[in-house]
Amino acid sequence: MEVPQKKIRVLYIDDEKNNLLAFNASFRRQYEVFTAISAAEGMKILNEEVVHVIIADQRMPQSTGVEFFDVVRVAFPDPIRILMTGYTDVEAIIDAINKGMIYRFIKKPWDELELATSIQNGYELYNTRHQLKTKIDELEKSNHELNRFVYSTSHDLRSPLASVMGVLNLAKMEKSVDDPNGYMGMIESCVKRMDFFILKTIEYYKSIRVENSFDEIDFNVLIEDSVSLCRYQNPNIDFEITIEQTAPFHADSFRMSVILNNLISNAVKYQKPEEENPKVMISIEANGQQAKIIIEDNGVGIIDEHLNNIFKMFFRSNFTVTGLGIGLYIVKEALTRIGGDISVHSQHGTGTRFVLNVPDATLPLLA
Repeated sequence: MEVPQKKIRVLYIDDEKNNLLAFNASFRRQYEVFTAISAAEGMKILNEEVVHVIIADQRMPQSTGVEFFDVVRVAFPDPIRILMTGYTDVEAIIDAINKGMIYRFIKKPWDELELATSIQNGYELYNTRHQLKTKIDELEKSNHELNRFVYSTSHDLRSPLASVMGVLNLAKMEKSVDDPNGYMGMIESCVKRMDFFILKTIEYYKSIRVENSFDEIDFNVLIEDSVSLCRYQNPNIDFEITIEQTAPFHADSFRMSVILNNLISNAVKYQKPEEENPKVMISIEANGQQAKIIIEDNGVGIIDEHLNNIFKMFFRSNFTVTGLGIGLYIVKEALTRIGGDISVHSQHGTGTRFVLNVPDATLPLLA
């Protein structure tokens, strides 16, 4: 048995009663028609009824059709808007179309077939937008659930890994295992690597889910924490740090830490094994408007063909170093969320230089 097709619900607004009667007579069998003799009455109907297509006359005494649609598109953005006019008000029509106020316009006196076609096409557009919105909502929900699952699983995986590391450390302390082939060391290395991957996954989840917070940043403290954390990767690294902070600076402290930790860690990680004087240079200039951060190393560098891809998820420019290819992606995401930008300059075999510009969080973001 066929399901009866849902009628298109059309609201027509015109200050001439004869036009309203004519419209109702012409289209009441095809559509569910609502009519209003003023913009105020039209708004009342929109507050009470679900409408798919709105048609409004341009020349009305209290409000033009364009002015009416300028309000409607904010209060009721879903219905498709059609402007009807018996006058050649070209500038108003062009302005309305450019600002997204109307779907199209129809000249008076209307051609019944043309108007019916416009209503049908408008309704199809309404349905398409509605279906797209539903799909987006479903995808966002699925993505949120997937991210929560990954985060929860990552936390759960760390517990058995910690137990394995505990047993390995106990065996080393007691010297209770004879391991001539170094299998214990291989197991320990694999466990640490897996734990690193899990920590990166958790860091990524937090970076995209945690709400922005506005904290006063002391870059001396922030850099000291990041450098202390990264120094364990290579104790031979020489850190050259210059910080000039002339005024209080506000930013999301969590995301700033994530950004600095990843960039400084990469600068340490991608050093040349044969380099006699491995260095990481960190320069920061911060005032009440923005912070300019430069992180530079004399490491292996990045080949030109890879520079456009390094901020993509899972992209790795160097497979000789253990990594997920997610660190720079996290940096880019975190920077985007706080309104910052990043550029990279690198020469293969010489080193890499990242330049970041981060606006103060108390200033309005530019559109």
